[in-house]
Amino acid sequence: MAHSKLLDLLEIDLPIIQAPMAGVSTPEMAAAVSNAGGLGSLGVGSTNAAGAQTMIRAFCERSRRSLNVNVFCHAPPRADEPREAKWIERLRPEFARFRGEPPTGLEEIYRSFVEDDEMLAMLLVEKPKVVSFHFGLPSPERMQALRDAGIVLVASATSLAEARVLAAAGIDAIVAQGYEAGGHRGVFDPNADDDQLGTLVLTRLLARELSLPVIAAGGIMDGATIAAALRLGASAAQLGTAFIACDESQADAAYRAALKSEAAEHTVMTRAISGRPARCLANRFTALGKNVPEREVPEYPIAYDAGKALHAAARKHGQFGFGAWWAGQGAPLSRSMSTAELMATLRRELDPP
Repeated sequence: MAHSKLLDLLEIDLPIIQAPMAGVSTPEMAAAVSNAGGLGSLGVGSTNAAGAQTMIRAFCERSRRSLNVNVFCHAPPRADEPREAKWIERLRPEFARFRGEPPTGLEEIYRSFVEDDEMLAMLLVEKPKVVSFHFGLPSPERMQALRDAGIVLVASATSLAEARVLAAAGIDAIVAQGYEAGGHRGVFDPNADDDQLGTLVLTRLLARELSLPVIAAGGIMDGATIAAALRLGASAAQLGTAFIACDESQADAAYRAALKSEAAEHTVMTRAISGRPARCLANRFTALGKNVPEREVPEYPIAYDAGKALHAAARKHGQFGFGAWWAGQGAPLSRSMSTAELMATLRRELDPP
């Protein structure tokens, strides 16, 4: 019943949700997922309202099915010039390897939805079927405005405590993000203790303790693992890493090559790239951040300003090992094909003849 309830709420046919993956997902990918009966998603945490609107309208040109638009709800960062200056100096030798100069200062390159009035106004105009939150929640007033527009609200939790906060706020469904998931960890407070619960344990715990639909996320790469999550009480599964190698992905050639390499077997949780914990394929940046005390990394997304600059400097000289190659522990199970082909494959695996 919970499974059917969520599918009806989201107006989808399959219990498959493509993770938003800001910087990787595209309108073409999301539309292919939705047209195949799943829920396509767009991550707009790394763009502004105008950019997000362009993405949403590009999706609508390709599909009339449900769309999930994901926003980041992190606490706006506090500038700390001494800390940021020290971080720039730590990275200076790496810039020098590529005959580059680091930034003279770092900026907040992405604005949090908690204070982005333009993004809210745009969503109220475009009215995607779903808006999902990562890193916490916006204000009750913002959530109510979205509800009043008929939008389904979904949010991610990494623990039972976070999930209870979401339930109390009136969220319609909860993404249970396990520690093995790729990309940014959805913890509300990146500096608090993290129990690092795996997807299956977290999914089972939330399904048992809460009455809301649970969406399992982390390490799910094929129909067999989707089925396992459903048996544990999930109403659907969210897959991200499984879609990185798809034709419609924005992942560049180096990212795709790394996904097929030994690096896929050694994903690393690091905050050195962006300022928040995130799981990434092992590369030169993760090695650089391996022994860096967390307190020395600037806050998200200020640290990301430096990370992107270093990646750009390295790319000019043919070195791609400083990219944000977000991926989960299921990376070795990745498959290269079109999004439509992957969805058809997942459907067959989930419901074999």
